[in-house]
Amino acid sequence: MEDPLPEQMRTAAGALLAALDGPTRARAAHPFDDDARRHLEYRPRPRPGVCLADLDRGARKATHRLLATALSPHAYAQAMTIMALEEVLDRAEGWRRGRHSDDYWVAVFGDPARDDRWSWRVEGHHLSVSMTVVDDQVAAAPVFLGANPAAVRHAGRTVSRPLAAEEDLARALLDAMGASARAAAVVDARAPDDIISATRPTAPGRIDPLGVPASRLGPTGRALLDQLVALYLDRLPPELAAREARRLDGGELHFAWAGPIAPGQRHYYRVQGEDLLIEYDNTAADGNHAHTVLRRPSADFGADLLAAHHAEAHPRNR
Repeated sequence: MEDPLPEQMRTAAGALLAALDGPTRARAAHPFDDDARRHLEYRPRPRPGVCLADLDRGARKATHRLLATALSPHAYAQAMTIMALEEVLDRAEGWRRGRHSDDYWVAVFGDPARDDRWSWRVEGHHLSVSMTVVDDQVAAAPVFLGANPAAVRHAGRTVSRPLAAEEDLARALLDAMGASARAAAVVDARAPDDIISATRPTAPGRIDPLGVPASRLGPTGRALLDQLVALYLDRLPPELAAREARRLDGGELHFAWAGPIAPGQRHYYRVQGEDLLIEYDNTAADGNHAHTVLRRPSADFGADLLAAHHAEAHPRNR
């Protein structure tokens, strides 16, 4: 029988740390209470941890195995495509910025072998996956996937489009709405320049306007909205995705779109629910540079699990 997910992560993180020499391990391993733990940065720049480019083959493989514990097979494939796109982008930019597919960083916070609170993150340009383990429960957010270029095409055919479903399902949802619901969903004729939650360690609990509520959609529209949310939750391993789906069951969802509806132009959407924020934008490079993120405003970086852990370990005097 396969080990439970927290144990899989603990084993994979331990194997990674064991594969590092002393100085490299010192750069990868941080105290759990380090402020860098609550870090989200999807732009290309140095970040906490150790860069894959500085690791030997065994340690790079250990990093990939750790990342794979957090993502479903299809999301792991998306992540690998996103990393490879750094070489495509570097060529398109004339090799001026020295981008490379190993410019991704791994950091471990706390001791996975001994601590009841620890976390890890794999992050780089257009990829940030943070997992927090508290009392053998996994908090899985934020999870950011982006792509530049969002689509590579040749002779009218698609060569690469790693976030295709994230755009296509949202467009199908818009198409399935009646005129009244679509008018409520389109909250701005102009798309924002980026996802609104950006790189903040705490996502906004509510972004106004909310857009159209699921209760105003017909059966087809509601089914498509559910599929869109499931697409983002299914980035996670099945047990985590199922847990998140159960948590949302019965709560009201809202969908908002900004920008033109016609394909090929700058556009943005978000889905909000009870402690759920999904954002998508494709607003740079004339609508060929996409960002997507799955966040839980009150539970990013394990905030809810940590609050429960603290309350149990340090109850108030009565």
